[in-house]
Amino acid sequence: MARIGYARVSTTDQDLDTQLTKLKAEGCEVIRSEKVSAASREGRTELATILDFLRPGDELVVTRLDRLGRDTRDVLNLIHECEQKKAFVTVIDPHVSTRGEMGHLVLTVLGMVAQMERRFIKERQRDGIEKAKAEGIYSGGKRRLDHAKVLALRKAGHGPSAIAKAIGCSRMQVYRILDTSSS
Repeated sequence: MARIGYARVSTTDQDLDTQLTKLKAEGCEVIRSEKVSAASREGRTELATILDFLRPGDELVVTRLDRLGRDTRDVLNLIHECEQKKAFVTVIDPHVSTRGEMGHLVLTVLGMVAQMERRFIKERQRDGIEKAKAEGIYSGGKRRLDHAKVLALRKAGHGPSAIAKAIGCSRMQVYRILDTSSS
């Protein structure tokens, strides 16, 4: 029986240290982490690796439920996949586990709250952008990748995979930058 920790943040400029410290303190022998959005499971390779290797009696541990997912259905599907493998899911804050029936109920409610929170955040963000546009002060989102560097690497003959590795992003992001520059 292994306790496997999973830490996740949404963007590369966010810090995983607090989650990693909590997971280590919780006794996780293995901890996988990644910097990717939880809006969907796409691109979450570390989580996929954990799910592939879960064995009966293992326990997937996360610091908060929103680290696992922002969509109730997705969270419940992840929990279901763990249960199919006779493994458990434990959330540290608040401390809830699928080892008991009450844990299932609480995790379902927490999943719904996480989804609502994501919708509220997006709504507030949309309202703020609309207000900034109306005031003429909106200039678009902050660029997270150096487009000039991507284009320079491409011009130097590097392929999208090599560029993605050098910059620390996905190939899809490289393709988007290359597509917009050729338009």
